Amino acid sequence: MTNPEIQTEVDLKKSAPSIGSIGKWQNRLNQSVDVLPLVYFRLVFGFMMLVEVYRYFTHGWIQRYYISPEFLFKYYGFEWVQPLPGIGMYLHFLCMGVLAVLIMLGLWYRWVMPLFFVSFTYVFLLDEANYLNHFYLICLVSFVLIFLPLNRFASLDVGRRPELQLDRVPVWTLWLLRFQIAIPYVYGGIAKVNGDWLRGEPMREWLGRRTDFAFIGPYFQEEWLVYAFSYGGLLFDLLIVPMLLWRRTRWLAFAWVFAFHMLNNQLFSIGIFPWFMLLATPLFFPDDTLRKVLNKFNLGLAAVRSTSSAPSHCFYLGRAGLVGLYLFIAFNVLIPFRHFLYPGNVSWTEEGHRFAWHMKLRDKDGITEFQLVDRGTGEEWCVDPDDYLSSRQQRKMPTRPGMILQFGHYLGQKWRDKGYDNIEVYANAEACLNSRPYQTLIDPNVDLMKVSRFLKPATWVLPLDDETGRLTSHMLRAEHLTVHETDQ
Repeated sequence: MTNPEIQTEVDLKKSAPSIGSIGKWQNRLNQSVDVLPLVYFRLVFGFMMLVEVYRYFTHGWIQRYYISPEFLFKYYGFEWVQPLPGIGMYLHFLCMGVLAVLIMLGLWYRWVMPLFFVSFTYVFLLDEANYLNHFYLICLVSFVLIFLPLNRFASLDVGRRPELQLDRVPVWTLWLLRFQIAIPYVYGGIAKVNGDWLRGEPMREWLGRRTDFAFIGPYFQEEWLVYAFSYGGLLFDLLIVPMLLWRRTRWLAFAWVFAFHMLNNQLFSIGIFPWFMLLATPLFFPDDTLRKVLNKFNLGLAAVRSTSSAPSHCFYLGRAGLVGLYLFIAFNVLIPFRHFLYPGNVSWTEEGHRFAWHMKLRDKDGITEFQLVDRGTGEEWCVDPDDYLSSRQQRKMPTRPGMILQFGHYLGQKWRDKGYDNIEVYANAEACLNSRPYQTLIDPNVDLMKVSRFLKPATWVLPLDDETGRLTSHMLRAEHLTVHETDQ
């Protein structure tokens, strides 16, 4: 994607495409649209990021997630990413807050946006236990925003350099944003087409815990309402994007988006995600809608017109940019399907579960104990992971084989540092998926110190046995007092 600050008409003519299929796509993607939707999203994105930084300070999450833990779980290939020492993490979040404000103001945007992308992605990579789908979405969106002209109107950059101002920008800039916001909806819907969701799990379990919910809570144990929520969520994810794009259903879809996200915000603890997706919804309206609304209320911003001599298509998408765009789209389209390369139920094995938009799709409980054996002396130790992990890590690790393996390696190395060179590490891990009975998650006879982290299927993870049926939620709670964890 090319991103020149200013490009002359002569430059554009030199880079004009030849007639052909590629040239036709370039011409379509380079047609102009109103710049105001991009400006609106700049304000929304900057504001929501500022809110998230504020939440981390006020809730004490910086200390709890990145400073206090003795051990952090790492993404494969990013083991080298470490938290900053001392007050470094506080300063880092403070800088992210400043960058969010600068994004809203549109000041030094071409420097600020890449810095924010790197800063946020760094925090995202620090601990796998803190993975959230909307954090992954923010990483992707902030990367996209590096290449878009969000500072070309109503910004301090334009105040400094009036020649940067533009009324209209190429249509690919708006559609790329729409595409990125649409991805979680579409893949969230595809992921819900599975046996558990279609039979009402884990929605039945979740609603059963919220019978105190205002007005409709007493009906949450009714089967018809369980299925209404399950199939309603499935249909929402699959239909909402085309409904927003179709003129006849657009306002109905917007009302549905509002009701859906506000209900989710009240039922589940999912942070800024409902608000972010709700505020991003106007991107799916016609590009000139925002300007018409502003004109209707006699707001001067909409009447401002560019005095720049730069052409409206100065962010012209050339052949190299078109290839980059296709590669980015292919990445978004293909990565969520990678779990089909692994055997078994992805919600059980966790292989390919992340980065696939499997949002609020499962309910898992787990119990894990580690047994360390010195092969030379025969000494044994039982280790409680709660002695080393934060409360959030304690919730996540027992249900994720990859994290169990990481922690097993950590314990083994810790004992080796104490002088036990022949240490072996075994894990007794049991988990419950979507109200099934507890089952053994990983082979308890496998020495984790002999297992390497790799992307190939993990043979030491035992398959899910669906023949045992399903326990009712009240039986499950009565028989097992464990850490409860749901995904977001």
